[in-house]
Amino acid sequence: MATLHYEKVSDARDNFKALLDAASHGRPATVRRDDQTAAVVDADRLRYFLAKICPNATVVSESGSWWVFITGLPISADGSTLDEALDETVAALREYAEDWQDHLSTAPNHAGNWGLVQLVGLSTDAQLRTWLCGTPS
Repeated sequence: MATLHYEKVSDARDNFKALLDAASHGRPATVRRDDQTAAVVDADRLRYFLAKICPNATVVSESGSWWVFITGLPISADGSTLDEALDETVAALREYAEDWQDHLSTAPNHAGNWGLVQLVGLSTDAQLRTWLCGTPS
């Protein structure tokens, strides 16, 4: 499998369809700009991969309440039903992703959570709920 690489943004722009086609077929596709190289990847493939490697959620039911928390992350929620707890956790994930983009990305204890932020941004609420329940989709 050959990597599709463009040294200049203008070359990538002229061949944008080929760049997207390569990404959709799972081929490595990159564009160089100054001293940085950007990868172009299929969003569904990236989302699936991130869902497999991001920290798993723990769901606990006790005394008529549900709790969802993600080990190692400042994200947790509770509810009187599982659905309510999952909905609250999805909202907490979205809020965390916004905060990460706004100011947490440079904090040493949050900088490594880039993958989680990408997963949240690439996922629907239903996909996040499925992931929280332990099933990558």
